[in-house]
Amino acid sequence: MDTLIITHDEVYRLLPMGDCVDLMEQAMKALARGDAVLPLRSMVWLPDRSGLLGLMPGYLGEPRSFGLKVVSIMPGNHGGEYDSHQGVVMLFGVEHGEPLAVIDASSITAIRTAATSGVATRALAGAGAGDLAILGSGVQAVSHLDAMRTVRRLRRVRVWSRTEANARRFADRESKRLGLRIEAMDSPRAAIEGADLICTTTAAKSPVLEGGWIAPGAHVNAVGACFRSNRELDTAAVVRARLYVDRRESALNEAGDFLIAKEEGACTDSHILGELGEVLLGRVAGRTSPEEVTLFESLGVAIEDLAAAHRIHQRAIETGTGVSVALAGRKPG
Repeated sequence: MDTLIITHDEVYRLLPMGDCVDLMEQAMKALARGDAVLPLRSMVWLPDRSGLLGLMPGYLGEPRSFGLKVVSIMPGNHGGEYDSHQGVVMLFGVEHGEPLAVIDASSITAIRTAATSGVATRALAGAGAGDLAILGSGVQAVSHLDAMRTVRRLRRVRVWSRTEANARRFADRESKRLGLRIEAMDSPRAAIEGADLICTTTAAKSPVLEGGWIAPGAHVNAVGACFRSNRELDTAAVVRARLYVDRRESALNEAGDFLIAKEEGACTDSHILGELGEVLLGRVAGRTSPEEVTLFESLGVAIEDLAAAHRIHQRAIETGTGVSVALAGRKPG
């Protein structure tokens, strides 16, 4: 069997945000049911710690998928020509182990991360939530805007970035693309004042969101801090919220937003109320009152990439998309 090579632009055509939100909901449920094999990701740092190579293998039972993501993470790329996350998702056959597809990882990561935040928003945010604040102006800011539009009717959108010019470019570009007024704000506090949906998508190493700024009843999707030494939320923001994660084991080892608050003695492991999939299956309570602040701490897990890659591969075959190459050797005879 030949291997399909699928590019960045092709991924966006094959995996619309609305479809991916539904797909991620099913993947989170499968994880909560135990229908997945998901080791902690491993990382190889460059000697100067300027970037790393992350390896995220896994198996997902539904849709039945087997493979891994190999991705470079280069924080210095933020705001420049290159995406901060680049690599490939490799999909293998479950029965025979043949390489089925090699797919651009930047596009999959952008779509599936935001789609999972969309699942969390649909499950945890107030029914009328529609005042959106986005902290950050990069790839994830764009994809989270699309995801939030998919699951909620937005009545106001504000964006903040450390570089004011980037926030203004984001606001102008996305306003024209979507026909939606987006306001660029000069501070994170101004961006989130009164917001009931907040997405933090920055490369910050120290907090850009303080708990005292968050309006009662807000829901927060925190996706930018993927290392235990980095955080976007201060301790007060974590402590005041009902905290949910994509995977408990990952959060206990890698989620700086939570781990730093824990190291300060402000909370314990029990502050994590459950995994998103457990909420979706009704095993863990989600929002219990209109005034509560809910927080989804997203690190990203390999089954999200596998579910996305499986769907992309299926649609590529159906539509004749991608380039087929004889990558693997064939058995003699």
